[in-house]
Amino acid sequence: MFITFEGIEGSGKSTQARLLADWLNQTGFSCLLTREPGGDVIGRRIRSVLLNPESRNMSPVSELLLYLADRVQHIDQVILPAMKDGKTVISDRYADATLVYQGYARGLDRDLIIDLHARLCQNLQPAITFLLDLPAKDGLSRAWKQLNNGTRDLSESRFEAEALDFHERVRNGYRDVARHNSDRFQIINALPDVGEIQSAIRQAFLSHLKEKNV
Repeated sequence: MFITFEGIEGSGKSTQARLLADWLNQTGFSCLLTREPGGDVIGRRIRSVLLNPESRNMSPVSELLLYLADRVQHIDQVILPAMKDGKTVISDRYADATLVYQGYARGLDRDLIIDLHARLCQNLQPAITFLLDLPAKDGLSRAWKQLNNGTRDLSESRFEAEALDFHERVRNGYRDVARHNSDRFQIINALPDVGEIQSAIRQAFLSHLKEKNV
């Protein structure tokens, strides 16, 4: 099974992805936790360029192509091998992030982004996508608090430096993508505390398994 976590900056998706992976491993699933960008050695090099604030003048098209290069590598070297071994793969961000950030927020052609994913990334789609949703101003405030207190790396703050309206376009984009893909999206309120959010995610996961007769 392939599961993805999506959300704006500061939504807590990385924490929640890790907690779900830990729980699944404890309950008998063999689970691999990964991320985009940076799921393997080459991906980590791409990540260091994409998220570095010194890359602030990167063109949207260059940004898109780097994310696609990371994803091709990620699928080939990490996701598909793990799935072939029978593991459940959880990825902190995946293709929906590219559609939202580079399409809805940067203004690139969304149909082109979808087509490139189909052509270059084997059109691999997750079975479940958890969207951690909260107002953009709240997420951005959380993200900068973490950056300033050292729990997140300032060398990966390029997107946090974007204006609030950019993050609002990201949030609205995610909500729109979720509406059009309601068969796999689970929208989770990201405002409560960590434990309450994780409980909602686990319940949604179990309901999905029941619905699919897994």
